[in-house]
Amino acid sequence: MENSKKPTLSQQALGPLLQSPSNTDPIIDHIKAAVDNAIVLNEKKRERRKYIGASSIGDECQRKIQYRYLNYPIDPDKEFSAKTLRIFQFGHNIEDYAAKWIKDAGFDLRTEDKQGEQFGFAIADGEIRGHIDGVICDGPVAMGYPSLWENKSANDKKFQAFVRMGVAKANPTYATQIALYQTYMDLTENPALFTVVNKNTSEIYYELVPYNAPLAQEASDRAVNILTATKAGDILPRIAQTKDFFLCKFCEYRETCWEK
Repeated sequence: MENSKKPTLSQQALGPLLQSPSNTDPIIDHIKAAVDNAIVLNEKKRERRKYIGASSIGDECQRKIQYRYLNYPIDPDKEFSAKTLRIFQFGHNIEDYAAKWIKDAGFDLRTEDKQGEQFGFAIADGEIRGHIDGVICDGPVAMGYPSLWENKSANDKKFQAFVRMGVAKANPTYATQIALYQTYMDLTENPALFTVVNKNTSEIYYELVPYNAPLAQEASDRAVNILTATKAGDILPRIAQTKDFFLCKFCEYRETCWEK
């Protein structure tokens, strides 16, 4: 007697779909290219900043910040790929989730003003600006209120660096950003709540960051120096003597910078 089972109708109908997918199907390649091209094109259409953002003032190279302020073209080999742009977009969505988790825990976290706009500041006739993630006004934990809230997302390697060293050592640019936000949003009295969501594991890192007035002053002076040099038509010095310097290797203006 035959022991083998005949395929069911559903198995027969789904037969072609149950086979291993082909990674060489030209139609799939066209779909992928269409999606990736649209992502890159939309990024190119995005209006560029016409000010120095608080998120970049902490960068070690003043010339790099100046190039960003002047909207210098990025080196062709350093332009963001569709994959990188998706990572950025996912990071923004993660921030929305992080805000919801904090609110659901009973904290009075405010991320928008009454007009539905993100809280922020502008100084130097709008040439220096920043937009904060939120302000925690009250909550179920005995901590200082109001408190600046700043959130980031990171892969596991960078996440573990925050766990080991804290934001000041793991990412001085973020630490500078926090200090500037505290200064110009008048949130200096209480430590800021800094959170990082691990993109790989969904773990959350929490850190209370005391106000660092010297760091904020140093960053403000750096921004003013960049504006002053730019208005005078001067390009600030490079951070290094050779383009092989480790910071230069990853800079989006490396070739532009060293050609001049």
